[in-house]
Amino acid sequence: MSAPILARRPHQPRPGLPVLDGLSLPLARLHEGCGPARHTLAMLVAHATRGPVFWIAPDWQGSRPNPDGMAPFAAPGRFTFVTCRRVEDLLWTLEEVLRSGAVSLAVADLPEPPGLTPVRRLHLAAETGARAGPFRPLGLILTPDDGGAPGVETRWHMAPAHAPDAPAWRLARRRARTAPPAEWHLTGRPGAWHTTQAG
Repeated sequence: MSAPILARRPHQPRPGLPVLDGLSLPLARLHEGCGPARHTLAMLVAHATRGPVFWIAPDWQGSRPNPDGMAPFAAPGRFTFVTCRRVEDLLWTLEEVLRSGAVSLAVADLPEPPGLTPVRRLHLAAETGARAGPFRPLGLILTPDDGGAPGVETRWHMAPAHAPDAPAWRLARRRARTAPPAEWHLTGRPGAWHTTQAG
């Protein structure tokens, strides 16, 4: 049996999508957004991408993103909305969209965090899509409360922190493979955000 030879090459970081100061998401990987403002987080990510976006949600979920609220972040015409009847169908659809490489961003609004096996499959699908299609697709799952999907590349928590005269949010990096936890205060508007690192 032959042993693999270790290379002395320096580690090369994955290409990332810069979203805000301090928030860069490695492409062709699965990320998690959680917290009460997770849909706003998804729109921040969509604003940073170019090309089509798939938004996958359960059909029993009453609320849908409003085009008027989306427009300051990203053109609603870039979005394709898909609804599914079962949780398994949400994950299957996300996997197939990522594998195609046909979109820059695929968002799945999930009722609960998926297990490790589906997360690994979604990473592999995104990596396959990066080789097969025109985009290096980024997968984003939105999970309630504090999230907790195992094996995701990064986990972000976003919550409102509005003042009477100005909207604001708290954005926290809860998990990342290559960066420590951190927190920011976010103010401004799409295209003119201001971030201040907390602590």
